[in-house]
Amino acid sequence: MPESPTRPFEITLSLPVRTYDIDMLRIVHNRVYVRWLEDLRSQVLAEYLPLQPLLEAGISPLLLKTSIEYKRPVRLFDPLVGHMWMSALGRARYTLQAEFRVLGQLMAAAEQTGCFVELATGRPVPVPKQVRDQW
Repeated sequence: MPESPTRPFEITLSLPVRTYDIDMLRIVHNRVYVRWLEDLRSQVLAEYLPLQPLLEAGISPLLLKTSIEYKRPVRLFDPLVGHMWMSALGRARYTLQAEFRVLGQLMAAAEQTGCFVELATGRPVPVPKQVRDQW
């Protein structure tokens, strides 16, 4: 996949830490990061490739892989900010990178690989032209 030197499709979201996000040690539970990744990915779609027209065209994004590297614990009341951008784009696959930061300090980094599929068949399709044009 060709790499881009910038951060195309970049979005930033404030992510409040809720009381139900923490575990017995009063740090954010690992499963919460997956939800935050979905929040970030949904925002990327909302800003750059709205989901409704995509679904009306019979195409849906699909996640193939998620990996998260936890650097430091996030705690209740931390002013967490999530960043996500597309780091690679191939003919049929794309890669999203994400960072979770508190006051600029990297708390966790993540990578997601995805593709687009035809809803009727579930088979992969080429990355939509709209994405390629914006890339």
